[in-house]
Amino acid sequence: MRKNIPGRRALLLKAAAAAAAAHWPVTPALAADAWPERSITYIVPFTPGGATDILGRLYSQALAQSLKVPVVVENIGGTGGSLGSAKAARAKPDGYTLVGGTISSHAINISIYPSVGYDPVKSFEPVILSGTLPNVMLVRADGPFKTLDDVIAAGKKPGSRISYGSAGVGSSQHLTGALFALETGTELLHVPYKGSGPALQALMSGEIDLLFDNITPGIPFVNAGRLRALGVTSLQESRSLPGVKPLAQQGLAGFEVLSWQAVFAPAGTPAPIIDKLHRHMAATLKQPEVQEKLAALGLDVSGAGPQALRALQRREVAKWAEVARRAQVKLD
Repeated sequence: MRKNIPGRRALLLKAAAAAAAAHWPVTPALAADAWPERSITYIVPFTPGGATDILGRLYSQALAQSLKVPVVVENIGGTGGSLGSAKAARAKPDGYTLVGGTISSHAINISIYPSVGYDPVKSFEPVILSGTLPNVMLVRADGPFKTLDDVIAAGKKPGSRISYGSAGVGSSQHLTGALFALETGTELLHVPYKGSGPALQALMSGEIDLLFDNITPGIPFVNAGRLRALGVTSLQESRSLPGVKPLAQQGLAGFEVLSWQAVFAPAGTPAPIIDKLHRHMAATLKQPEVQEKLAALGLDVSGAGPQALRALQRREVAKWAEVARRAQVKLD
């Protein structure tokens, strides 16, 4: 008959088994099954109130409900989104830090600023492309420019001093103007402002001649008859400004600038966690109330996954590096 193992020996065997199990590697799949076990930090690398902030709060509320853990939004503004993005890049790649990325923070800034503290591609794992929205060329409704051709003709005159505003140096609005000048051979003077609000006021007061801006802030002024939209920077018309032709359909073939909103995690975050995040975020974007809020922002909802976002990001980094080089846009 089999003898019973003495109690002391049994305890030693159990302890040895537990020690061995502690040294067995935890596979990414098992890590994803256990994740999340505590609160998640969602970094918004801009001040509150903008599209990136609104998206971050929509995601945080939805993830908190579906993942059953708190999701805390942390606003870290500065340097066109680079300060907050740099903090996210330094975070532990365990799925507990996310960052809302944009065309500025994750494509343009690396070619504009001397040091942003991260590589927009290598320092992050892409999670989801939330959506895109075009910029729009705006002029005063009572000003001299009635058409795109009017602007181009004036900008080609010797000694042209046409000024255009933007939401800041290195913003997508700034680079849109730089690209427009390169493609049309016009001379334009860039005047940066601290955000869309001041730039719009400057346009309406006559401080500047035209403005490239995200489509959303200018819509109320266009509808009120104070501003005229001469063209959008998407290849197709925007549902937010029906009847306003794309610049690409007005003689600037292929001209396209799409500001975009996305979500990233620190490089090295396990793929199963990235996949889990994408599933939950994609489901959030499909909610009717979320789609309604994003449509009000002028955002064309996407939901594309990590591979598609990475491909877009690589194209954008290369595109804006070339524009910055040709237009000699570089901050000291």
